[in-house]
Amino acid sequence: MNYAKFDFVSHDLVPDDVRNGITEKVIFEKRPAKLPDGTIADGLFNAWITLNNPAQFNSYNTAMVKAVILAFRAASNMRDVNAVVFTAAGDKAFCTGGNTKEYAEYYAGRPHEYRQYMRLFNDMVSAILGCDKPVICRVNGMRIGGGQEIGMACDFSIAQDMARFGQAGPKHGSAAIGGSTDFLPVMIGCEQAMNSGVLCESFTAQKALRLGILTDIVPGLKVDGEYIANPLVETRMVTDEWGRLLHGEMKQGAALSEGKELIMRGEIDLSALDAKVDELCGKLLLTFPDCTTKSVEELRKPKLNAWNANKENSRAWLAGNMMTEANMGFRAFNEGDREVGREVDFAQLRKNLAEGTKWTPDYIDSMMPGAQK
Repeated sequence: MNYAKFDFVSHDLVPDDVRNGITEKVIFEKRPAKLPDGTIADGLFNAWITLNNPAQFNSYNTAMVKAVILAFRAASNMRDVNAVVFTAAGDKAFCTGGNTKEYAEYYAGRPHEYRQYMRLFNDMVSAILGCDKPVICRVNGMRIGGGQEIGMACDFSIAQDMARFGQAGPKHGSAAIGGSTDFLPVMIGCEQAMNSGVLCESFTAQKALRLGILTDIVPGLKVDGEYIANPLVETRMVTDEWGRLLHGEMKQGAALSEGKELIMRGEIDLSALDAKVDELCGKLLLTFPDCTTKSVEELRKPKLNAWNANKENSRAWLAGNMMTEANMGFRAFNEGDREVGREVDFAQLRKNLAEGTKWTPDYIDSMMPGAQK
């Protein structure tokens, strides 16, 4: 029987031309699938979904969120697709979360609009968690904030070792309840999750691997034509004077300065990252497809159960917060700069609130970084 002529029914939400026309900032493509030895698997593909907003560190705006949802739905339905690779353009960032310019200029002060936006965001995370194909996050650079959330929704993550990971919520007027407060305790434990989600201290790819939110890392920096490990990071199993493990932590002092000099001499080359992603896709290809899908579905359940339990009340809270702290925090980031900073005076804010200050437009204006100076 010639199955190539079988008249399949389409289960896509929209035609390909509609999906691809929503925005040029999300690229959808099918790339030939390869076996582990590098040979092409005839008639099979991997779907690549690429965030294409490098000028803004691949942060996503509303149109991009819609495009990602449709892309994952389409990839899930494609009968000839083996796996989905979720990545981004350039070598600086996979994604730093929602587009703060759009947040500050449109959604700040408009809670009902943001509630509708968060419906789309929730659907994006759910589209990743519900994809019928294994999803690999190709971490080409920073994975911060909402970028960390959509990255952790994926089934596998492979990173170039210059990438950094973390949250940004309480520093910029939000909370990491778009997935991270659900996923982090499950994936790295409650204490490390608290440190990331509340203090917003970013960490290295080496530490991310040690904590368990990466499948693997590969070098991304070449110096004199040869790959070297991230020179800013302590990769030996050593401890400080308190006995704390330093493997995967940032170097200090002269060692850090020497590492920065090496970076200035080198260049980022992501070919090793691509090879490792291809290798993983090849391993996935050599499995029974339905058994793989069922295994993936079952292994997603700890994340999925936490996500489904919380996503709607999180959406409501985030909407209301757009009248107060998010209104202030996103505007401060958008209107500030390197000279005056991008954060408010937190001590002054806490003092004002303790004295009964109201969240008026004039008060929010007065707390912008430039106004504080």
